Amino acid sequence: MIKTPTNQQRLTNVAIVRMKKCGQRFEIACYKNKVVSYRDKIEKDIDEVLQTPVVFTNVSKGQMAKKEDLIKCFATDDHLKVCIEILNKGELQISEKERAHQLESTFKDIATIIADKCVNPETKRPYPVGMIEKAMKQVHVSVKPNRTSKQQALDIIPQLKGVILIERAQMKLRVLTNKKNKNKIKELASNIEEDNALPDGQIEVIFTTDPGNYRQIDQLVNNTPKSELHVLLLQEMVDGDTQLE
Repeated sequence: MIKTPTNQQRLTNVAIVRMKKCGQRFEIACYKNKVVSYRDKIEKDIDEVLQTPVVFTNVSKGQMAKKEDLIKCFATDDHLKVCIEILNKGELQISEKERAHQLESTFKDIATIIADKCVNPETKRPYPVGMIEKAMKQVHVSVKPNRTSKQQALDIIPQLKGVILIERAQMKLRVLTNKKNKNKIKELASNIEEDNALPDGQIEVIFTTDPGNYRQIDQLVNNTPKSELHVLLLQEMVDGDTQLE
């Protein structure tokens, strides 16, 4: 039995992770903010995540799960092992107020990433974060809590083109390769600044391209003997020097 004082103390700053299995509900009590850190592999100490290594059917009421139910549903009565499974696969329960705050924070994160990665193609200048937020609202962006801010930002950029002039800030690259790759590079380039034939039969191409093409260009160079790839500018921008990842 867990004594009431301990139970009361445990619930003062509790985050509940819930999992349904075999038609039954199981819950564990965790520390706030630690669940996400654990899932992101930042926090690795399970004792820092779990308030107590006990499986409940209802954390709020302090009702512990029965041994036979754990064995039936998880094939073990080891509370810690079950806690870890629930922590990895269960659903984090948060209040509506917390959820709204979380969505608002993610919305701002997405806008900041877009402002860092994009420019007005006419001026080559980045947009202020506030203008990106306004544009996101105009296209009715809906934040998805189960996807990272970066993933969502990359998906949202094309949507914003309906309300503002925007494109990914271009990378400037220099490639030394054979003539066979010239057409492929031209397909991936936004603008070719230099195209030089070299004495050894190779070519040198200096060009700008969307950062999304970098991996494809890198693979092309790696698969071609005596080829080289040099990054001259991570992003071509008149104002602002945030690096593209």
